[in-house]
Amino acid sequence: MSVLTRDEAQTRAQLIDVHRYTVALDLTTGDETFESRAAIQFTARAAGDTFVELKPALLRSVTLDGQPLDPHTLDQNRLALTGLTEGEHELRVDATMRYSRTGEGMHRFTDPTDGETYVYTQMFLEDIQRVFAVFDQPDLKAVFALSLTAPEGWTVLGNGIATDEGHGHWSIAPTPPISTYLVAVAAGPWHSVRTEHAGLPFGIHCRRSLAPHLDADADEILTITRACYDRYHEKFKEPYPFDSYDQAFVPEFNAGAMENPGLVTFRDEFVYRSAVTDTERQTRAMVIAHEMAHMWFGDLVTLTWWDDIWLNESFAEYMGYQTLTEATRFTDTWVAFGIDRKSWGYDADQRPSTHPVAPDPDAVPDTASAMLNFDGISYAKGASALRQLVAWLGEKDFLAGINTHFARHKFGNATLADFIDSLAASTDRDVHRWAEKWLRTSGVDTLTPTIGNGSEAGWTLDVTQHGNRPHRIAVGAYDRDLVDPGQLTPRDRFEIDIPQQDGPTVRPGRRPDLVVLNDGDLTYAKVRLDDRSWATALESLSAIPDPLTRAVVWNAARDMVRDGELAPTAYLDAARTHLPRESDLAVVQGVLAFAATQIADRYLGPDDRPAALATLTSICRALIRRTEDGNAPGLRLTAVRHFISAATQPDGIQDWLNSDSVPGGPELDPELRWRILYRLAVLGAVDDEAIAAELTRDPSATGQEGAARCRAALPDGDAKAAAWDRMFRTDDLSNYLFTATAQGFWQPEQADLVRRYVPRFYTDAVELADRRGPAIAECAGRYAFPIHATDEESLRLGEECLSGTDLLPALRRKLVDQLDDLRRALRVREG
Repeated sequence: MSVLTRDEAQTRAQLIDVHRYTVALDLTTGDETFESRAAIQFTARAAGDTFVELKPALLRSVTLDGQPLDPHTLDQNRLALTGLTEGEHELRVDATMRYSRTGEGMHRFTDPTDGETYVYTQMFLEDIQRVFAVFDQPDLKAVFALSLTAPEGWTVLGNGIATDEGHGHWSIAPTPPISTYLVAVAAGPWHSVRTEHAGLPFGIHCRRSLAPHLDADADEILTITRACYDRYHEKFKEPYPFDSYDQAFVPEFNAGAMENPGLVTFRDEFVYRSAVTDTERQTRAMVIAHEMAHMWFGDLVTLTWWDDIWLNESFAEYMGYQTLTEATRFTDTWVAFGIDRKSWGYDADQRPSTHPVAPDPDAVPDTASAMLNFDGISYAKGASALRQLVAWLGEKDFLAGINTHFARHKFGNATLADFIDSLAASTDRDVHRWAEKWLRTSGVDTLTPTIGNGSEAGWTLDVTQHGNRPHRIAVGAYDRDLVDPGQLTPRDRFEIDIPQQDGPTVRPGRRPDLVVLNDGDLTYAKVRLDDRSWATALESLSAIPDPLTRAVVWNAARDMVRDGELAPTAYLDAARTHLPRESDLAVVQGVLAFAATQIADRYLGPDDRPAALATLTSICRALIRRTEDGNAPGLRLTAVRHFISAATQPDGIQDWLNSDSVPGGPELDPELRWRILYRLAVLGAVDDEAIAAELTRDPSATGQEGAARCRAALPDGDAKAAAWDRMFRTDDLSNYLFTATAQGFWQPEQADLVRRYVPRFYTDAVELADRRGPAIAECAGRYAFPIHATDEESLRLGEECLSGTDLLPALRRKLVDQLDDLRRALRVREG
């Protein structure tokens, strides 16, 4: 397939202006393909040649201004349009297209629970070509008018209001001018909950088998949606620009969600079948807020080329967290961002694949390279940069600049330069210089304090900066309580600018027991604690009053482990001391996740792993005992989940499975039952018969994934061979079933059993990526990588693969990142 280059996009945008797509899709022609007819009205500004993109199963006919073109001239995904004359043109394309099982283009899913079938589109970044013919680039916006023929009994959803015209025929109201990648349809026997807000129809939708679970949460989802909608209208002068707002929870979705105008699609794991914590509900609410922010930043005003994807994602990420904090019951969202989401950015920014938040246009020469930038830098680091910008600029001037940007570019396209110019128009501060320092550079600054013990003038703070970005940070000063030394009392909180232009900061009184840089987490930088502060934190971390400050300290400890400055066992000791007394659920989840997936699974060798797992189960037991009164169900659920995953002896969790309950609660729901069965499979305490029996009990799509994960985890040579063949020798696994199988395959406890598959990964994954494309390539690189083979031989094999093979970019990027994480794990192990 030919990828679109930035130069080609610029040339085409100079030649043509696209006005309208009239598209008819027929979804009644079989299980493998559907029919697609597109009429495109466009203008050529001058005589010349160009091309349209399409990825058909069969290209039946093409006409340009009524004259037939030869379908056989289709070259990969490009159909040449030569000899265009200046003026108006109409291109008509009639084709048969393939349904997808990989979440690309028109994805088709049959629900194993009830046999019902659903289809939906994911057109990003260039997958609209899998559905109909387009001039596929973000700055060729057009009006889209779609009609669909669907099986009787189905409901059709789209970017605009969909009208049932009878006999399976549906029409969707034409859109305002939008980019090609934002077109969306979803069709099937959806279960829908509909309402109206601010004069617009609102709806939430899911497959029928999930109807009771959506109904149980419908009030919460719609309350969040309305609150965010109202808050955005208080912030933004431009009104919501589309005619309706539907949110469809769709199966086997590749991302968390997609901001299609008027029809946001979410992965349907957000329709909870089992008990979840309040932090997980907050995550769903944040995704709702994030995607709604895109209706303005991304949909109303869209990037010109993919080098500015951060303009979409960083803005929506920042607005999602901030608006949730302001407008809903989730008032501590920045704690979850700090302890969980932000680490995604820090990790990405320290790998060889790092890039600026706003990369130079030459660094994104084509669509293949653009796909690689949807990472922790474009989301978490970019959102952190905007949060720092608001702290420096002030929210009033920030929002004034945003509203100027919307007014200048609505229904059009814009660049980083346009955005910075809009901000500069609303402030006297040098926003252009700020952007150069923050958005055009890569890497993480590190801030290290040196603290003077105090004199008659007071105590002093001198911050050493590794890096050169300007930072405005808060500093928190805390003292041990005189009555209870285990408690901490806030003494002082003040702001400073980094670099410190006038030398060390002087504050009154003796030096505090604990000094925390970046208190409140307003900037993006790794921070260190001085020796006395670290000693205080080890004794009293859980006694720091503000959970966001505790998150900053835990992140400092996490970074110290990753950088080889703190022993992994010391982190586990701190967790054992403080997590049983921690009150913030996001902090507990974040610390346990790092301790389990990085320290126990990777940073400690096989001889030290049992002790690490024992520490984790000890922490979880303490949390379970603490929550026996039922007052903290989310904390208890988190502890139960992590206890199961860290169990080394099957008997206890087998008893839970047999009794269908944890003593004192909770009762086991499907998620917990599959979690226990998965751990028992890893430990060799169940067989395929037990897995089959559980699948009979829960035949849902989630059950199918749970069974695939468990079967791949069995410590049996035949089971491993079968799982490997399903992943790499056949192409019939959907994206979700591939992921589940890959997650089960590699286990630290089974290193000897799967050792022979380590070199096979580097050959088989390359072949798989070439056959199945970017989505499965990304899954293979993320989930099927031999992550627990932490040794020099695995590193050598990976480096050899990178140096000697022409890899699909999606796989290459994942391997670069995985191998860098492997190098880091080896350094940590070496101490």
